[in-house]
Amino acid sequence: MTSPSTACRTARALATGTLALGVAGGLLSGCSSAVEATAPPRAASTACVEAATRWPDTVSGQAPVETTAGSPAVAAWGDPPVVARCGLAALPPTTQECLAVDGVDWVVRELSDGAAFTTFGRDPAIEVLVPDAYAPEPLLLPAFADAARALPANGRTCT
Repeated sequence: MTSPSTACRTARALATGTLALGVAGGLLSGCSSAVEATAPPRAASTACVEAATRWPDTVSGQAPVETTAGSPAVAAWGDPPVVARCGLAALPPTTQECLAVDGVDWVVRELSDGAAFTTFGRDPAIEVLVPDAYAPEPLLLPAFADAARALPANGRTCT
């Protein structure tokens, strides 16, 4: 477990880095134990309510941690936190890197301090933010396969 000062440094890195995406914006306010995160627009959808019942118990051996999102469609594990959010708009066709992992397609965005993975071909979409402390980041994706497969498919697949 990292010390509170390490967690605060991680929060600062997330808030100033590219993992911010509505997740780290308020992490610095007191460096509380809850991960600052916002629920995406469609977090309350029936699909996300179902997907949230399938969040993993642990991610890379890390236990769940509380978030400030106020929605079961947003969850986090560990320190630094791996954050998953359901309720984003489905991705349009893309030329970005796309991985197929355990029957789920994910679009990859490399970030300065980790990676963002967004389901492809699912509507609504799940986004998983993985700090580089868990590298190689794609190895965490199987933990989210059950939740992602609970989302309706829209016919798009990685090519």
